Order: sequence, then C-alpha cells, then structure tokens
Amino acid sequence: MIGRMRERVVAACDGASKGNPGPAGWAWVVADEAETPARWEAGPLGRATNNVAELTALERLLTAVAPDVPLEIRMDSQYAMKAVTTWLPGWKRNGWKTAAGKPVANQELVVRIDELLDGRTVDFRYVPAHQVDGDRLNDFADRAASQAATVQEPAGSDQGSPEPPPSPDTPKTSRPAKAKSPRRSGGSASSSRTVKAKFPGRCMCGRPYAAGADIAKNDQGWGHPECRTAGA
Repeated sequence: MIGRMRERVVAACDGASKGNPGPAGWAWVVADEAETPARWEAGPLGRATNNVAELTALERLLTAVAPDVPLEIRMDSQYAMKAVTTWLPGWKRNGWKTAAGKPVANQELVVRIDELLDGRTVDFRYVPAHQVDGDRLNDFADRAASQAATVQEPAGSDQGSPEPPPSPDTPKTSRPAKAKSPRRSGGSASSSRTVKAKFPGRCMCGRPYAAGADIAKNDQGWGHPECRTAGA
C-alpha cells in the first residue's frame, strides 16, 4: 500500500472496454512530486462494460493508497465521478434505487468505493480523454487500461513492466500552433465550433459521448472535437 510519502498524492485511474461490453481492463497511476508517473498497476477484467472498468480502476486505486493520504484523482469518466460524488448520497437515501426507482447499476462496486472514501480527503478532477498534449497521468492510465483490456494480462511498475504503448484513440498529429485552445484543433473556422450534446451518442471513432459533453460536427455527423478532422 502506498503510504504517506508526502502531504498529497496526485493520481489518475481509467478503465477500458473493447466493445462495451467486451474485453476490459483497469489501471491506476500515482505521480511523484514532479507529477511524473512513478508507480502504476493494471489488470484484466475479462468481459465487462466500460463503466465497470472505470469503477474498478477507482476501487483499486483507493485500495492501493493508504487512507490517511490526501488524494487528487484525475479521471476522464464523468459517470464514475458523478456516481461516487453526486449521485451516491441520493442512492443511499433511496435504498440503493435510482430516482426512477430502478436498482443502482454496479451497486457492489459503488458500495465498496463508498466504504473506501469514508473519512478520506479526496479531490476528484475531470480531465478530457485522448487529447494531444493532454493530462500526462490520465493518458498513462488510459494506455495501461487499454493494454490490459487487449492482452488480458496484469502489468505494473512492481512487476517491472515497460511503459504501456500509445493509445490508438489519441490523435497522432500535433495540434497546430495557432490552435492552442482545447476547443480548436485545426480545420476551418466554421468547423471549430463546439456545442453541448443534448443527448448521449456515439462518435465516428466508435467511442460514445455523454449528454452535456462538448461535441463538434464532422463528416459523419457529431462527435468528439478531436475526431472532427479524422476523415480529412
């Protein structure tokens, strides 16, 4: 277990599912004082959904870090973050039922995370996934989870595993110098506009986006802003 190395630990966790549901994996990474990946772990889940993988990654991270260590956790899953920070109190009051009266999905994992969060100091921070020059820790966790989902084998710094390979979902080209804003990644002025999605959907890259997420027009409809020039 990671103990009190310093006043605050910065970490990231992520899950991946190749098919949702499909072969899935989880990963977490803890940074050193320079916010460089210092210790990490990843593992397979067999066939599972992306939400199960995301929650499992958070549960494994909280298990690996001593409860008296303040944590900043960076995640790209709005579902997992909202499940344990926004929706959980209401679910508990309603006897683990949603506002619609249905059983809470993935309840066993959510209950376990709730227990692990009890009495801890944790600051959750949302970071967008698959961004060129994006958050280094989240990118590392994303790559490790993706590799675990693909090969269905555990990996990590304690095992002497090499750094996970680049994610196939991250754009390979560098962002143009004149387009440093996260809402702009090239293309014409009209193609740079982003809007908030009214409903959940699926981008042409195959990954879904949630209601309220930033989306942009592409050749096949609407999807992630970073994917809008994929077909250009």
